[in-house]
Amino acid sequence: MQRRAAIADCCRHDCDTLPDSLKEVVLRPDRQDRLRERVVRAAEAALAHHQYVSAIDVLTGAGLLAPTHVESWRKGRVDFLERVIQANLKKISQSMAMFRQWALAKGLKPSQTRYVRRARTGTVDLQFSKSGDPAIEKNYCTHYVSPALSERKQQQITEKLSRPVQPVVFKIVRDSECSECGAVLAQGCFLFMEAEQPLCLPCARLDELEYLPAGDAALTRRAAKYSDRTAVVVRFSRSRGRYERQGILVENSALERAEQECSLDANERAKARAVGALRRKEQDCALIAQMAEEIEILFPRCPPKEAAAIAAHTAARGSGRVGRTAAGRNLEERALAAAVTAAVRHEHTEYDALLAAGVERDLARQRVAGQVQAILAAWRE
Repeated sequence: MQRRAAIADCCRHDCDTLPDSLKEVVLRPDRQDRLRERVVRAAEAALAHHQYVSAIDVLTGAGLLAPTHVESWRKGRVDFLERVIQANLKKISQSMAMFRQWALAKGLKPSQTRYVRRARTGTVDLQFSKSGDPAIEKNYCTHYVSPALSERKQQQITEKLSRPVQPVVFKIVRDSECSECGAVLAQGCFLFMEAEQPLCLPCARLDELEYLPAGDAALTRRAAKYSDRTAVVVRFSRSRGRYERQGILVENSALERAEQECSLDANERAKARAVGALRRKEQDCALIAQMAEEIEILFPRCPPKEAAAIAAHTAARGSGRVGRTAAGRNLEERALAAAVTAAVRHEHTEYDALLAAGVERDLARQRVAGQVQAILAAWRE
């Protein structure tokens, strides 16, 4: 037990400082080489992308930390980052030691960053380790910058990394209650989550902000630019199973200033929108034509009118269908085949009638699967 405790304690800092009697226990050459390869690959990719590397870049790039967990930690939903890193302390310490060795060998410049989140009382430091040991926290907070960057650019990077994540306010879909003052929050009201506890806007100290619904990109961008305090408003979509942005909360003075600016250049922006709409329409028409051609190649016996209808349906801008994904726009076979399969299911079977009758989606798909495959096989001949 004492030997294990010594290993764990040393792993909290740096594997290079381990006594020789413990190195063989901690470091296994085969696993170490594989881990080093993952760490270096992640670090190289991050450096090539944004000319600096952080511990979070390495952990996420090496597959030890999910980006969603980083986001939850940055928002205060996870008390310390090591809790959600998918590795034991030994592996984490080895990864960080390899990262530092790689950075120093590359001649990168270390720079200290302060990771913070917003709270009702201001900003508070985020914690990486369970113990909160200053030496461990410093290792996590140190990122490495390319020496080719100017001092100004390095300062901008430090400011960017130190900037707290924008607070998220929920537009609730069912009645709730503030955990602090007990106020009843009806459906459609705003709610802020802190430490997994629901708060009304007055208790969250966000009641002085004005709600700006989404829809006017220029107004939103300018209001957010001039407001010292902002928050994103989201609402859960049951049909799509995800949170969708509804607007932002901004300071009233910032909103008024943004509205004044938007009124001055409204005509110019209207002309730009018209030109942009025409360009997007031309792009959509070209994409639909290309999709229809590819569908006819994949399914030679598919009626041309039906192939065109499928392409127009799946490529509709803003629909969220497979044709609007990256794979769909790249005309990948799997994406187009999925679009044709969905069209056959809806247009040539009783699938929609089964759903209307209350049959579960998975069961309805199983019932019509034979019909769908038969039609697809006939179209492929």
